[in-house]
Amino acid sequence: MEFGITRPINTINQKMKSVPEILLFVFAFTVCSHSVSFAEKAELSTSVSKRLTLEEEILSWVNKYRESKSLPALQMNTVISEQAFRHSEEMAGKRVAFGHDGFQERVRSIIQKIGTLRASAENVAFGKLSPEEVVSLWIKSPGHRKNIEGNYTMTGIGVARASDGALYFTQIFSTK
Repeated sequence: MEFGITRPINTINQKMKSVPEILLFVFAFTVCSHSVSFAEKAELSTSVSKRLTLEEEILSWVNKYRESKSLPALQMNTVISEQAFRHSEEMAGKRVAFGHDGFQERVRSIIQKIGTLRASAENVAFGKLSPEEVVSLWIKSPGHRKNIEGNYTMTGIGVARASDGALYFTQIFSTK
């Protein structure tokens, strides 16, 4: 089985009045693994209810981890989730490369709808992974873990399936 994650976008403690100030550093890698039965781990359909179930499960795992670190739970935000889902769809459809391309535009769109943000960050991953597995991979990565542990209050999560069955995950973190 293959999966991938990119170096996370992390803008903790950075005023975001002007989104172009965000510096993007992206690299991707894949890791081979074995012994995970995707069919047993995650089911995804195009129905909104199934997609929301995966997103809510990811949020649950992230918040369980945050709780273990005495951090407050993140609140799901539909505006942020919409942007996260669109990015996952774009990656799954091979319309954009796997990574953080367009992060500035996603944040700009979020700001237009909910107002100024003090900070935002993004984690992405792909593979035939369950919600628990993707969160576990992010926690094992120092940069991704830093985003999960960050001083954020809101999040949005989007999951989309590629034609080869791989899932593309995007989680955006923000704070006003």
